[in-house]
Amino acid sequence: MNPHCNTRKHRSEGRIRGSAGFSLIELMVVVAIASILVAVAVPSYLYEVRKGRRTDAKTALLDMAAREERYFSTNNGVYTTTAANLGYSGTFPVTVNNGDYTIATPTVTAGSTTAVATFSITATPVAGNDQAKDTTCASFTVTSAGAQTSQNSSGTDTTSTCWH
Repeated sequence: MNPHCNTRKHRSEGRIRGSAGFSLIELMVVVAIASILVAVAVPSYLYEVRKGRRTDAKTALLDMAAREERYFSTNNGVYTTTAANLGYSGTFPVTVNNGDYTIATPTVTAGSTTAVATFSITATPVAGNDQAKDTTCASFTVTSAGAQTSQNSSGTDTTSTCWH
């Protein structure tokens, strides 16, 4: 026991001063720093999530293109616009990637004596979904010739950015 603190009142004041905690200004500084970190981190995180979902859309397109080629090889050189013929339930458009993208009905050109049959398949984000905010890679397309293209929300070619 401290010889200078021999009264009960003086001893209790010492405890109160030692457990004062944070001042309001210190707390506000911490809140401001945390707010800045959240303001930077959340948009970056959402961008990376959208970027990851792009991969799922491209994978679904390439899978559908492979199904078209399989159908073509077993049906006398004809591509199809019927989802069931490609192993999907329901009809086009087909929703893929947990509802993030829709794949439109393939554009099919029948073959002739002078031209080969072709197809083109396009995936776009579902409107109103978070993925629709991905304006850099607003659509992905695969063709029977193996071309893989992408466009941003303005219709500009972003293939080098989105298909790498």
